[in-house]
Amino acid sequence: MKNTVLTFKRAKEKGEKLSMLTAYDYSTAKLIDEAEVNSILVGDSLGNVILGYEDTISVTMEDMIHHSAAVARGVKNALVICDMPFMSYQTSVYDAVVNAGRLMKEGRAGAVKLEGGKAVCPQIKAIVDAGIPVCGHLGLTPQSINAFGGFKVQGKTEAAAKKLIEDAKAVEEAGAFAVVLECVPTKVAEIVTKSLNIPTIGIGAGNVCDGQVLVYQDMLGMFRDFTPKFVKKFADIGTVMKEAFAAYDREVKAGSFPEKQHEYTISDDVLEKLY
Repeated sequence: MKNTVLTFKRAKEKGEKLSMLTAYDYSTAKLIDEAEVNSILVGDSLGNVILGYEDTISVTMEDMIHHSAAVARGVKNALVICDMPFMSYQTSVYDAVVNAGRLMKEGRAGAVKLEGGKAVCPQIKAIVDAGIPVCGHLGLTPQSINAFGGFKVQGKTEAAAKKLIEDAKAVEEAGAFAVVLECVPTKVAEIVTKSLNIPTIGIGAGNVCDGQVLVYQDMLGMFRDFTPKFVKKFADIGTVMKEAFAAYDREVKAGSFPEKQHEYTISDDVLEKLY
C-alpha cells in the first residue's frame, strides 16, 4: 500500500506505530521500500554520513534535490520526506515556499521536513497552503547545533520542556502532518505525543512516540565516527563490508581473482585470425 500523509493520520487514530529510516540513494531506498518501512527520510544527515561534513550546516539545496530524486526513483510505497537544508527556509516565507517546491518538483519528494517551532510556523503554514505536506522537527535540531553548543538532550528544564510542548502544538496548528522529536526526555515526548492529533516520530525520544526514525548507517553499524545513545545496531554490516573489501584486496593482489568462472570466452576460429 502506498504510504501518504493519510497513512500517518490513520496510524495515529488507530494507535499503530510508524516506521521511518533515512536513505540517500536508489539502491538503499529500494531495499527499505521492499522491507515495507512506512517512510523514507532523505535527511540532511547526508552531510555527515555521505559527504563527510562535521555537521549538516554545509548541505545545499542542490545536494538535497540530487539525493531525493535518486531515492524517489527507488520507491514505490514509502512516503519520501526530504529535509529542507540550513538557510533554505529561515530567510523568509517566500524562500521557504520556493525551496519546498523545488524539493517536490525536482527532488520528487512526497513531503518536506523543516526544523523549529513557533519561529517557523509562518513558513510551515505557507508551504502547506501551497499544497506541500510538512513534517516538523523539534528537540535537538542539528541545524541549530552551534546555538545549542553541541549535541545535547533538549527539554530537560521546566522552561525548556514547556517551550517544546508549546512549539509542538504550534507546529500542528500551522498545518504539519507529523513532527520528529529528537533527543528529548521520554516523559516529555509522552506529554507531546498525547497533546497532539498528529503523530510524533521519535529519535532518542523513547518508545512513547507514534513512530521511530533512525539513520540507516547507524542501525547497520556502517557509520562509526560517532554512535548516539539512542541507536540500536540491528546488524553489523560495517564489519561485513570491511571484511569483504579486505578479502577482495587480498585476492586481487594474490592473482586469485578473477577465476575462470568470471571470464568470457572467444572461439578458437576467431582467435586464430587475430594472430
